[in-house]
Amino acid sequence: MLRQRRRVIRGVPPVAVPSFFTLMNLLSGFFSIIQTSAGNLEAAAWLVVLAAFFDLLDGFMARLAHVSSDFGLELDSLSDVVSFGVAPSFLLYEFGLDQLGPMWGGLLASLPALFGAVRLARFNTMTTSDEKQGYFTGLPIPAQAGTVVVFILTFADSSWFDVLERRQISVLITLVLVLSALMVSPVRFQALPQPTRANLRAYPYRFLAFGLGLLLTLVGEVVFRAGEVGLLISAVVYLALGIGGAIRWAIRAASDPDNDPSSDF
Repeated sequence: MLRQRRRVIRGVPPVAVPSFFTLMNLLSGFFSIIQTSAGNLEAAAWLVVLAAFFDLLDGFMARLAHVSSDFGLELDSLSDVVSFGVAPSFLLYEFGLDQLGPMWGGLLASLPALFGAVRLARFNTMTTSDEKQGYFTGLPIPAQAGTVVVFILTFADSSWFDVLERRQISVLITLVLVLSALMVSPVRFQALPQPTRANLRAYPYRFLAFGLGLLLTLVGEVVFRAGEVGLLISAVVYLALGIGGAIRWAIRAASDPDNDPSSDF
């Protein structure tokens, strides 16, 4: 009995530790919403970044402890809906979509949260993990939230980007529509595998691109005091690679209808 009890106690920490970081992800998203309601948009954006950091940690700790459960998967998805869906949606509304009024502005701002929930539900019901195949089907919701955050951090204090102007509010509307649609689209986006020796040999260009993105961010911060610009450029490049791959697939399929290029898409 004592031996069995010790075994149960020893089995608790590996499961509890990843769940703790998942809850910290959710808590960061909640505090982001509070900061947005108080008008502190930059603080709210950085809290979403903090939520993404905790999201990475819970996955890392789960792999380190070799634990996986349906409970952890559901808790992670619920946290992601809040931190990477609801919080960015509220940020977008307060950043400029409120200029369209509570009805249309609210509906438009809700799209990242709504489509993000659909994307997570679809991901959870897939029989195989896209990440194991080296790609995601549809834009991951943290990538969508990251793009929104770096956009807001880049232009929140910009003197030449005024969301009150029609042309620039159109840019914001286009951003919301494109990101929301990409989350539920069949477009494939590359995943960054675990940084193991085998993956470094198998995906050298992906890790190189990730390193260049970090370097661009550091250079932007040190030289221009605008590291978020480097992050925004990296986000745009990531989106362009996914969309470009889908366009190439469509052209290949249209030019040679007898050849099924689905394996390349």
